[in-house]
Amino acid sequence: MESSAEAIQRIARISAHLLPPNFQMEGSFVLKGGDCMAKRRTPGLKVTILGTTEGIGQPLAMLVKMNPLFSFLHLYDVVNAPRVTTDISRMNTSQPQLGKALKGMNLVIIPTGVPKKLGMIRDDLFNINVGIVTTLKGIAKCCPMEIVNLISNIVNSVVSIATEVFMKAGTYDPKQLMGITMLDVVRANCKKTKIK
Repeated sequence: MESSAEAIQRIARISAHLLPPNFQMEGSFVLKGGDCMAKRRTPGLKVTILGTTEGIGQPLAMLVKMNPLFSFLHLYDVVNAPRVTTDISRMNTSQPQLGKALKGMNLVIIPTGVPKKLGMIRDDLFNINVGIVTTLKGIAKCCPMEIVNLISNIVNSVVSIATEVFMKAGTYDPKQLMGITMLDVVRANCKKTKIK
């Protein structure tokens, strides 16, 4: 099992490329950069994470909170997420506040959906994860100019649905909508390493 110091080092190495060269730390633990909050936050990007109760959203929220490139972090989930918001700070994430969570943001990250379980076929997974569309309608209405990152199983299908939602709203910009596949790339690299 990995100790907390090793976990912090690993997370810092993973996110090191995101840190600006003039990044100043409050103090040091094991590393000289990346393991605690910046002293002075400069005006940076505003980010909303939609879906913080799942396995990706919660650690992603912690990493964004620690990163000095982001000056505002809004969390939203259709499920009340008191543990996540307590970990980050005292934020309200109730459903009627989707518009408030999205207003004025530069980046919206949606790490939602259900992972594939034993016995599930891709159609089952797609039908469950397509519920994200209601959130996308909120994005198209509240903040059509934001960059939207989708992290969800069957990402190519979810991005296609998102494209249709934004096109119907008249706010589609192919440069603003992205499907994130890094998790799949990491998994593939791990399997490749085990084969060698």
